[in-house]
Amino acid sequence: MILSDRDIETLIRAGELGIEPLDDEVIRENGLDLRLGSTYCEFRSTGTVLDPRSPGDPGEFYDCRDAGEGGSFIIAPHRHYLLHTAEYIRLPPYVAGLVNLRSTWARTGIYIPSTVVDAGFEGQLTIEVIGSEFPVKLYVGDRFLHLVLVKMETPSTRPYSGRYRGQKGVRLPQFFGEMQAKT
Repeated sequence: MILSDRDIETLIRAGELGIEPLDDEVIRENGLDLRLGSTYCEFRSTGTVLDPRSPGDPGEFYDCRDAGEGGSFIIAPHRHYLLHTAEYIRLPPYVAGLVNLRSTWARTGIYIPSTVVDAGFEGQLTIEVIGSEFPVKLYVGDRFLHLVLVKMETPSTRPYSGRYRGQKGVRLPQFFGEMQAKT
């Protein structure tokens, strides 16, 4: 069952669902519109092989920057980026999330791969974004992602407790260890 705005507000009031900071604009008719955080990492073009068993220096593969509060950055055509949400979310063990671009951004040709937020996840979301046919400027703080919350029939017996739990900012792949994006 997809949660409505009323379901979401009820879970927030009960302390079951956490969203920080919480702005009235975030809660939508069938999910949450999450805003763009300030850190972003562009995938570097390199001939170096990324070996997950011996990944080396993440700076070899990612160019990470901070646009600052109220800042902006450009998504170049056909380039890949890691971005994060401004909101820190906390899902109960019986709610999972499906991440989509807001339709306005999808209409610019920007793309994100299918992304599921596991029941019990807590943290800011790190999301991959792929550039369009033309450059697109993004602004920190703009509503960018739509998170559809889905109530599971029964709570998970193993809610998410992995390495990305509690993440803030852009979190690089787990084989780099606990490394956050360095800006």
